[in-house]
Amino acid sequence: MLSLTEKEVDHIATQLLKGMICFYRIDKKKIHQMPDDEDYFNYDLTQEEEDILDEIDEDPDNFAEFTKMEAPQEHQMMQDFIDRHVKEKNLAEDLVNALSKPKAATGFKFLIDGSKYKNDWVEYRKGKYMDWVKEQVDSFNYAED
Repeated sequence: MLSLTEKEVDHIATQLLKGMICFYRIDKKKIHQMPDDEDYFNYDLTQEEEDILDEIDEDPDNFAEFTKMEAPQEHQMMQDFIDRHVKEKNLAEDLVNALSKPKAATGFKFLIDGSKYKNDWVEYRKGKYMDWVKEQVDSFNYAED
């Protein structure tokens, strides 16, 4: 059964928010991170990263993989933040409008970063990502049963 400390959950959530993918090595209780292929398609892996991937291939049951949220989940998280936290009607409308356009996350970030809600958003998003990591732990444990 996989269980992580709050510090480990925080570390993994932080790495996912940076565009990384994380692997937790169960026997050594060690977190490995590397760029997510989807975000860094021109990135060349280091020798250490290639070694980790080889170890995962050799013993996949010894590793739990943590990935970022899918686009629809990110979109819902942004919508929930608007609904629960943004009190100014004009800003809320602008944010909802940004979410309806291509590159929704970029438009949302631009508007939030220029508002008084920037720190609230950073904190909210981090909390949601920590919950996301815990959900992935639960899924991993459920699959193991």
